[in-house]
Amino acid sequence: MSNVALNEKIPNNVDLSSDKRLQRALEQWQPEFLSWWGDMGPEGFQTKDVYLRTAISVDPKGWAHFDYVKMPDYRWGIFLADPVKDRKIGFGDDYGKPAWQEVPGEHRNTLRRLIVTQGDTEPASVEQQRLLGQTCPSLYDLRNLFQVNVEEGRHLWAMVYLLHSYFGRDGREEAEELLQRRSGDSDKPRILGAFNEPCTDWLSFFMFTTFTDRDGKYQLLALAESGFDPLSRTCRFMLTEEAHHMFVGETGVGRVIARTVQLMKEGVDPRSVGAIDLETIQRYLNFWYSVSLDLFGSEISTNAANFFGAGIKGRAKEESFEDHVALEGSYEMDLYEDGKLVRKEVALRSAMNEVLRDAYVEDCQKALNRWNKQLVDMDFKFTLPSRRFHRAQGTFAGRTFSPAGDEISQAEFEKRQDQWLPSEADRTYVKSLMVKPVITPGHFANWIAPPPRGVNDRPIDFEYVRYSEG
Repeated sequence: MSNVALNEKIPNNVDLSSDKRLQRALEQWQPEFLSWWGDMGPEGFQTKDVYLRTAISVDPKGWAHFDYVKMPDYRWGIFLADPVKDRKIGFGDDYGKPAWQEVPGEHRNTLRRLIVTQGDTEPASVEQQRLLGQTCPSLYDLRNLFQVNVEEGRHLWAMVYLLHSYFGRDGREEAEELLQRRSGDSDKPRILGAFNEPCTDWLSFFMFTTFTDRDGKYQLLALAESGFDPLSRTCRFMLTEEAHHMFVGETGVGRVIARTVQLMKEGVDPRSVGAIDLETIQRYLNFWYSVSLDLFGSEISTNAANFFGAGIKGRAKEESFEDHVALEGSYEMDLYEDGKLVRKEVALRSAMNEVLRDAYVEDCQKALNRWNKQLVDMDFKFTLPSRRFHRAQGTFAGRTFSPAGDEISQAEFEKRQDQWLPSEADRTYVKSLMVKPVITPGHFANWIAPPPRGVNDRPIDFEYVRYSEG
């Protein structure tokens, strides 16, 4: 097991104190990070004690410690999964060769771009969610929001460490830029579209953590296969934390559904008593799922082919595939060519984005299957819209399709989009349910059911966030 220095200014298991120049550079970046957190982190809660887990190890059996902490005092640190002895590159043209401990010169710009893009998503989501605490449905949910937020902050630290450690002045400048872009800003937006979308109500937050964080899972799985070993080790530990973010989203949506179903079985119209009807939940699902699909990029991608060939970014769980070189295979997919939909075989390396997206879609369907178990004997089932629906990236961008995947005119789409995507009336209604926070321990907003259990074996009515000062 790697040695963890928990009492240093920056907790780490990378022997940071042995590299004084790197240590000084990161310690200079630290107050800039804290300034960003003060400006763009959860608004109104910087002085509150929050029951949070903090990474103290990379041992899967005991990596986290739970206790009250004020978020600005959270021990953000640098943690890489333990190295695999004699690790080899698992795919691409250098398959079977020793993994790189330093950045190969020919791959420097590509690796930096991938790390910056991943790193940019972490502060972006904190910015998107910064006001949600003011309308929390319970202290349990408030604590979960803040847990997601501080861990996104730690994931930013993970990428900044790589930039500082392996990319010199360019890396230091990129690390500063990560704190200067802003989600939704017209002049300096975040890099990826989904991370510029407003996330100002809790149903959006639960959908975001279900679908957009699930994209993060698959991007991290692909980068965890990287031949650049420090990136691989960084992503492997990030995946340990990422699982909780998806849990927060999927169970959050599930609890919204549970409350709605309870009311419907009592013969009550959910909206008449301030709950969220199933149709509105489906429209929110359609929106966040479709914008998250865009995060995988184009269906046919030269970049993806080059990433794979270079051994930089693989497929999720690469060991499950037989051919790790992928020079001869092909992959079947739907494309839009010459004004019509076609199904065709694409060279496998050029289809790597779609391979990853297919795994993501399958995983999303499993989440819906769990939600649909609550709808037994009801004339409604949640469905994933076609991957052609509401796309801004890839082969289907610029065309209009129904959720079933049928191509329709722009006029038809505009006529019917309020049936398929959240309307202004939907958003206004949902936000109207979330005007005041529910801060009494064990109490929950009317539109969401309590969870079956609390956090870390604590009761549901535990004071997960202390509202009193001191």
